[in-house]
Parts: sequence; structure tokens; C-alpha cells
Amino acid sequence: MPTVTSADGTAIGYESAGAGPALILVDGAMCYRAAGPMRPLAARLREHFTVYTYDRRGRGDSGDTLPYDVDRETEDLLALVAAAGGSAAVYTMSSGGAVGLAAAAASPGVTALALYEPPFIGPDPAYSAGLADLLAADRRGDAVALFMTRVGMPAEAIAGFRASPAFAILEAIAHTLAYDDAVLGNVVLGNVVLGNVAIPATVVAGGASPAFLQNAARETAAALPGARFEVLDGQTHDPDPDALAPLLVKLLS
Repeated sequence: MPTVTSADGTAIGYESAGAGPALILVDGAMCYRAAGPMRPLAARLREHFTVYTYDRRGRGDSGDTLPYDVDRETEDLLALVAAAGGSAAVYTMSSGGAVGLAAAAASPGVTALALYEPPFIGPDPAYSAGLADLLAADRRGDAVALFMTRVGMPAEAIAGFRASPAFAILEAIAHTLAYDDAVLGNVVLGNVVLGNVAIPATVVAGGASPAFLQNAARETAAALPGARFEVLDGQTHDPDPDALAPLLVKLLS
């Protein structure tokens, strides 16, 4: 797989396919190219765009230069923009929205944004502290379970998932949960000023998603100058690529 080199020297693994204007897809928590929604979505978009998918740092084929800093994730995305020819539209999923917004505020190379349910629901100091403690003790499975609890997964469902072979994939990237917590805080706490994002932007919510995610998406759209808010009927926080792709073609072409 090809890589780009981020500003701090970290190698970021990526792939591209298709023809047309550049579109970069940014994953949320617990996802990367080999384990997440972006490859299936890219397959449905490549007739309309040159689609770039990449592994956020600490995941998959990307490096993980320490100490972590939220600005490095912005630089990773901008390195992909440069590889795409210097300009690209960006679609983000969940906490990836914080990375996309920071990149758009930092560089004119991000030409348009579509954000699916960025979970800007405010800081949770107890979650952040508990996550840090579990990761420091190398209790990676418990860290993943804490995240699942926070996003509303029932305890019995978490217990069943922990018994499955797929859980090991999440344990391997459990440390990046702290990265997602940090990038979300970078926006929620005002370090990224949404009023500085002066490009076409649309924030999308799933019509079947929990109310707190729909409300967060609506409030994010209201905070972005000139942004649109869209509801994708019948979809949850894990949208069907067949339902999402046509909307992205309409919004970003």
C-alpha cells in the first residue's frame, strides 16, 4: 500500500481508486481501512470521484509517532490533500468530523465538507479520566468496553461482543480511543473555531439515530457559517453505503 509522510515524519497508509475530483474519507473511532465502513462506501463513490481512504495514525498501516498531539491528525489529513493534488472534498464519519473541521480551518485545500453525525456532545471528564487509567494499565479490552458503554451499547451486548474473535481487532487499536477523545475536545472546547470554516459544508444525521446524535449534528450545522443540515431517513450511526453514497454524490460533486 502507498503511504504519505505527514509533517512530523509519520507514514500514513492510504489507497485511492476511481476518477474525477478528489474526495477523502475520514474514519471515526475504532475504524480503519480494513475494519470499518469506508472501503464499501468508496466502492460506491469511485464512479464519481477519485476516492482516498486512509488509516488514521495508530491504526492499520499508519505509524504512531509519540507523544500524540491533535494537530498531527490535522497534518495527516492535509498530507493526503497534498497527495490528491492540493485540493479535495472531505467526508467524515463521527469523531472524524473533528479532524475534517480542523483541516478545513487550517487550509484552503479542503474545498467542501460533509460530516456524518459528529458527536459534539460536550466533554465528559469522568470518561476521559477512566479511559486514561485503563489504557495506562494496558486494560485495552476494558477501555473498548468503556467506550461502548459511553455510546449506549447495552452491557449484555458488550459482553457478547467481547467473547467474539472480532473484539481483538478493536483491542489492537484501543489506544486510539484517547486520540478520538482529544480531537473531539479540540472542537468542543473551542480550539477549532467553527466560524473560521468558510467552505460549503453539510452535516448529516441518520433519521433512526438517537436523539442526542441528531441534536449534536443539527447544532454543529448551526455553528458552521452557511452550512446545511440533512437527515438521511431510516439510517443509524452506521449508515448503509447504498443509502449514503447518492447523498454524498449530490452534496460533493
